[in-house]
Parts: sequence; structure tokens; C-alpha cells
Amino acid sequence: MRLGKVVKSNSHCDYVVQLDDAMDYAEPPQPDDYGFGSFVKLESDERHWAIGLIYNSQLFNPMFLNMGPRLTSEPDPVFTPDQINETRTLLWTILIGTLETGDRTQYGVHGIPKVVVPVNTPVYTMTEAEVHQFHRNSDQRPQFCYYSLLLRCGGTFAAQLTEQVLNELIQSQLFTGADQKALMVLCKELSWKNTMGAMR
Repeated sequence: MRLGKVVKSNSHCDYVVQLDDAMDYAEPPQPDDYGFGSFVKLESDERHWAIGLIYNSQLFNPMFLNMGPRLTSEPDPVFTPDQINETRTLLWTILIGTLETGDRTQYGVHGIPKVVVPVNTPVYTMTEAEVHQFHRNSDQRPQFCYYSLLLRCGGTFAAQLTEQVLNELIQSQLFTGADQKALMVLCKELSWKNTMGAMR
């Protein structure tokens, strides 16, 4: 599902996505489609650009604290022009890698993408199958190599975002054996740090 388009960047791996609304499409995305920690892909018809995670959001309302003059009575509907709803939802997205195509299979390359994603690049939600493929390397072995990137660049909620992603990967059963145990250890350690940090 299409969520919106890139409108600006805060850094090379930190992009702002403007959510599509009812003025843009007949069936705009719903709140459950772009929650905190959702995996998204930035790609156009020409090429795939990057994989990202939603780590923050902002509601933009130009009418907030508008101290302009107000009408004392109901406006005349004959002479009142149509008002356009200018409220917007902005999604802060951290880029964590790309999805590459190998010999009849797709695999993820984790890390900061080299290319700069252009303005107006469409952004889509990822299917569960695409998320699984992103967490497999070229040898189709499970991988999770953007842990430190999330903690450094995931904004104010970086620790919570990383813990949520770890929990989702553990529950998905994508990783097995020693890989699954390593994820569980990372998750428990991060959860402990978050708890201790809140107590200080």
C-alpha cells in the first residue's frame, strides 16, 4: 500500500514522508498502516531506493493558534469559497538499508544507503514476506546488522524502537537456533537498560 511521498530530509539517512490524504487518493492509508516501527520501502517505477523504519510522526495544522479575525455569524454559503483542509501528517523515517535482487531471490543489504533519495519518491508499506527477505543476506541466512544504526539515529525513541523491532523479529520465528537466542539476549539487555534508565 502506498503511504505517501518524500518531502524533505533531515540527514542522509533521516527522511520526512508526507502521508497521502483523502484529497490525494480515494482510499488514503489508515492509522494502522503507518504505526511506530513500521517497515517501509522507498521506490519509484524506475528503481528501488531504500528500506526504512517509521520512528516518529508529526501532525501539521496551520489553523492551530490562528489569531486572525473571526466571523460573528454563520457565513453565507452562496459567497463562501470551498475551504481546503491543509492539515498534514508527517512521518519521520530512518533508512536502514536496501532490498537487492540476486539469482531469482531478494535479499537485504543493511546499513546507510549510498544514494540520496529524491523528493517526491513514493513510499509504501512492506509485506511480511518483504520484511523477511530484507532480514536475509545474499546466502539466504538471517541477518540483523542495523542495530547500532537504530540506536544512534532513531531519534528520541531509539531504544524503544530498537526493542520493538527485536521483539517483532523474535516473534516472527525468522531466526532459529543460536541466531534466535542472540536476538533474545539483545532484547533482554536493551529492555533492562530502558528500565534502569527510566528509574534514574
